[in-house]
Amino acid sequence: MVLITGQLDSLHEHNGLRWFLVMMLIGGFMKGLVEWTGGNNLVGINSNGQRIEMNWNDGPSPMQITLQMVGACSVVDVVVGLKDRDFTKVWVELDSTRNDEPPRYFKSMHLVFHIEGDVPIKLAERIVDKAFEKYCSVSNSLRPDCKITSEVFVHESKS
Repeated sequence: MVLITGQLDSLHEHNGLRWFLVMMLIGGFMKGLVEWTGGNNLVGINSNGQRIEMNWNDGPSPMQITLQMVGACSVVDVVVGLKDRDFTKVWVELDSTRNDEPPRYFKSMHLVFHIEGDVPIKLAERIVDKAFEKYCSVSNSLRPDCKITSEVFVHESKS
């Protein structure tokens, strides 16, 4: 959503609409669409028109994407947390277990973070812990009984 400053100012008298628009801008609301496109295929489309193709048999499935988004969300938090440090690469390996019976929710996730650069390991571990305690919206949207564990490894840069 793109707003010109004058447009937002002109909505001052419409407090409800203004509140709605401000919440959209800061992430209080989110919209999307998921459409079945035949067979085992789905397409997810966000409010910007960006698409994610899914296939519940051949992947990526909605659950695989959920697992990857926990990784993506936490990597964002790590990169932001390390913004003043000298690092060249961050990645995370993901492993999970799911309930055997429907609904097949996540029972646990284990994430192994790798950081290339000059970063103290204790700092990296604190940032990862903080990601799951406070910042990662995706992991905090899972069932409360989903156990999330992590490991952190810092590697020298390969430059």
